[in-house]
Formats: sequence, C-alpha cells, structure tokens
Amino acid sequence: MTQIFDNPADFADEALDGFVAANRGYVARVDGGVVRSTEVPHGQVALVVGGGSGHYPAFAGLVGPGLAAGSACGNMFASPAAGQVYRVAKAANAGGGVLLSYGNYAGDVLHFGQAQLRLNAEGIETRTVTVTDDIASAPIEQLEKRRGIAGDLTVFKIAGAAAEAGLDLDGVERLAIKTNYRTRSLGVAFDGCTLPGATDPLFHVPAGQMSLGLGIHGEPGISEHPMPTASELAELLVSKLLADKPEDAGDRVVAIVNGLGTVKYDELFLLFGKVEKLLTAAGLTVVEPECGELVTSLDMSGLSLTLLWLDEELEQYWAAPADTPAFRKGSMAPRAPRAEAAFDDAETADVELPTPAAAELGRQAVAILAQVRDVVVEHEAELGKLDAIAGDGDHGIGMRRGVDAAAAAGEAASGSSVARVLATAGEAWSERAGGTSGALWGSAVIAAGQSLGNRETYSADDAAAAVKAFVRAITELGKADPGDKTMVDALLPFRDAFLAELDGGAPVDRALAVAAAAAESAAARTAELRPLKGRARPLAEKSLGHPDPGAVSFGLITARISQFIDAQLAPASSAAPAGNGA
Repeated sequence: MTQIFDNPADFADEALDGFVAANRGYVARVDGGVVRSTEVPHGQVALVVGGGSGHYPAFAGLVGPGLAAGSACGNMFASPAAGQVYRVAKAANAGGGVLLSYGNYAGDVLHFGQAQLRLNAEGIETRTVTVTDDIASAPIEQLEKRRGIAGDLTVFKIAGAAAEAGLDLDGVERLAIKTNYRTRSLGVAFDGCTLPGATDPLFHVPAGQMSLGLGIHGEPGISEHPMPTASELAELLVSKLLADKPEDAGDRVVAIVNGLGTVKYDELFLLFGKVEKLLTAAGLTVVEPECGELVTSLDMSGLSLTLLWLDEELEQYWAAPADTPAFRKGSMAPRAPRAEAAFDDAETADVELPTPAAAELGRQAVAILAQVRDVVVEHEAELGKLDAIAGDGDHGIGMRRGVDAAAAAGEAASGSSVARVLATAGEAWSERAGGTSGALWGSAVIAAGQSLGNRETYSADDAAAAVKAFVRAITELGKADPGDKTMVDALLPFRDAFLAELDGGAPVDRALAVAAAAAESAAARTAELRPLKGRARPLAEKSLGHPDPGAVSFGLITARISQFIDAQLAPASSAAPAGNGA
C-alpha cells in the first residue's frame, strides 16, 4: 500500500511536483499537468495525453521529444478537469494543432471533449483519438466501447513519432487511429491496489485465484480463475489476443508485457519469454518489444499483455527515437531549453453589482453548498465501497474533493450574485474532483447559476428553471438515458416530482421535499439495473443487487438540502415564498 504522504488529498499534486523536480531537463510544470521543457519546432503537432494519476510512467513520464508534448494529470484515478486539459494543451501548442489522446473512460471523454470545444473555439485546431485496446471490456463488434489500458503506449508512441517527423494534424490523427485499431490488450490481477490514505485495497482476489480482464483504475476483473502456472497464463493471454486480432493483421507484432505495480521484473521477464515462444510458434515475428512497468495502477498486483500488429508504416514510427523521463528509444540530438511563456487565461471578472435578491440567494447557495459538503463527508466511505463493487472505488473521494472545493469557492464568492457564486463553485468542483462526477456536477451547478442570473426578484418559476438547467446539463453532457444505471435514474424522478408539485401549487420547500424522496427511492431501485454506461458497464453482473453510487449520492444530497431548507428557510418562505423559495 502507499505509505509515503502527508495529506492523502494532496498526494497527486505533490507527487507531480516531485516528478518535475526530478526531471526538469524534460518537463515543466503548468497548471493542470506538465509540458516539455525543451524547444518544440514551430508548426509541430502537439500530442497531449493524460488521465488520472497513479499510472506512472503514464502519463507524465511519456512527455518528451519523440512522444508527447504535454500531459494533463488528474487526481488519483480521476480524469483531469476540462480546464486542466485546456491549459496544458494551450501551453503545449506549437502552432501545428493539437491531438488529444487518452484512454476511453467516461470522465476523460467528458473533460477532454469540453477542452477540445474550447480550444477549437479559440482557433487552435484540436482533434481526439481515444484508446480502446482492452478486449475484456466489450466485444470486437463494439470496439469503440472498449476502454484503454496499456495500449495507450503504442498509440502515444506512434502519434508522437509522427508529430516529431513533421506530419500535419491529419497525418498524425490518421496514424493514431490506425495504431489504436491494430492494438489489443488483456490484463490479469492477483490482488487489488490501495489509494493513498486508505486502509484496504479497492478489491481483493481470493487466495489461489486470478482475476481476468481488470482495468487500470482499480476495477476488478470480469471473471475469476484458479491461479495458473506461468506457461498457462502465457497461453491464456496469447490465445485470447490472437483470437481478437484485426482483420488486416500481418505477421509482425510489437509485444508488451506490462507490470501493474508490484509484480517484479524477474516475473515479467519470465512470462515474456513464454509469450515470445508462443507468438513465434503462431508464425509471428516479435519486433522491438517492451517488458516492464509502462501503465501501472499504484500497487496493484497484476500485469497485462499488449499486441500491436504492425505494417511497414507503423513499424517505422514505432522504431523512431524517443527521449522522455520514462521511455527512451534510440538517440536524439540534445534540445535547447524552452523559453518560459506565460499563459494567462483568467476568466473575465464578474464586475456586475449583484442585486439585493441575487446576493441574498447567493448567500443561501453558500449555506447549501456547506450542507452538501457535510453529507458527502458523512457518507464518503460508503460511497467509495459501493463504487468499488463494479467500478474503481473513487466516487466517495471524488465527490469529497469536488464539494470541498466548491464549498470553499462559494464561500470566497459570498456577497456576489447567485450566478457568480454557483459559477465559481461549479468550476472549482470540476477542477478538483475530475472524473465523470466532477464534469457532471460542475457543469450542472454552473448551469443552475446561469439560469438564476442576477435578477431583481425570484419566484418559483426561477426555481423550476434552475432545476431544468441542472438536469439538462447532466443529460446532454453525460448522454445517459433512464435505465442506464447512472445518476440520471434518480435525477429525472427528482425533476419530474419537483415540477409536478410546483404545477400543483405547492411551495418550493414542499416541492423539494417530495422530489428528494422520489430521488432517494429511485436511487434504491437502481440496484435492480445492469449498468449500460461508465466504468461499471464491463462488470454488470457484479453490479446487480447494488444501487448506483452516483444515484445514491444525488439522493443523499437532495435529501440534505431539503432538510436544511425546511429547517432554516421555511419560516421566511412562508412569509414570502416567491422571494426565498428559488
């Protein structure tokens, strides 16, 4: 388990600071991650990679000539926020456009996608290629739904080499897509990993068993098997990957045996020797393989095998030189240090004076955010355990980080309009939490604030509009439907009950109480569903019988807000329901 830290909440940031201090010849720190500290030719495509922390050498360790131009680094096992991706990409941009590449996980897709929209809107041409190499996470006919694991390395390496060779954005994107299509991976675990500050691993594998098809965020595998011998394990991995090979596969492959954290190099080498013999017996030639820790998962006991089927073009770029803190191939001419540049993208300050009503509603929003923080802190551990059943176990800690930041940011903005308070809180939530929940909650809080604005008076109609805006932000960004086993399954019943009560003439506090009860009831019913979205989808059977953690946390939050408003605001709202109820 991870033992060296001060405050576990600061682990990812402090580890990244130390990484930069140890590698200043390669990387420079920017807000949100790292970029190359050496000169980049003007007009070169910038490959920007990233994901959650805890996977070193991925992702920051792959920044350098011949590979990535920058890496956005999220919290432990959590995607970087959209703002972090944006700032890293803008700092890495050398005038040739940006290619974003990362593992296909819901939170990363949301945050990197938001950053891409922002970059393109500013005239920085930006494309995305997600890595989808894990054969255990979806059948071959649903390749686009697969998650990215150690195949990140093959896609990043070839895209980075293409950018270094001077190909334009079209060319770099084409090669990244081609590499991803021809890459397959499968992993196994012998025991789970432990987040900094936690006392227990996210999951355990029973003694004498092996978990097949695990992810790299602490997700358990999709099935358990008796512990094999090394020869049996090599046969299992090779046979499953060869059965899933691309249609245009040739007979030359890159083979990567990747350690996930605690499997020793001697064991990895032993396994690789058996893998190579099996591949050779299958008529394949192994080209410039890799064996070691390349995409890890903290202290997970496990490993993965990746195969990339080469053609002449891909082999050229796989063999090209690269020089990064964690991955070196061939030799490259020394690069001059990059001139420091400031990238000031501060948002325009809200100088509009708040109306008395908007300022009062803003103060109420600050008090409500404090209540949300308290209920999340109270249930953090149980939310994490619930998420670990079929996910990566970070929902509790992610919600805690997000709401801690949101409550602090809201408090700092107290006295501003409700729109400004919620915009500041939502941005902080997204930045600090990362992950899917960070993107969704941050965007939804901002949308609610924008709906409320800076008005002279507020009514129940404004409360209805804010709820609609909150829900619309989540459903449009997350793309989840009812029955997918997500927060949406509690969110929509909340909205429908709230609006129905208002339409029936109920005051806002009564409508909120009924809606919160509907949300909690709906959250409990998600135990009957199989997940169709998010990280729990590959482990649908394990999720059955357990409610969705996002739906549960939403129900808990709405119930606490209702209780708070009933206790604190009901007397005032009974005198003037239109003014305070929103």
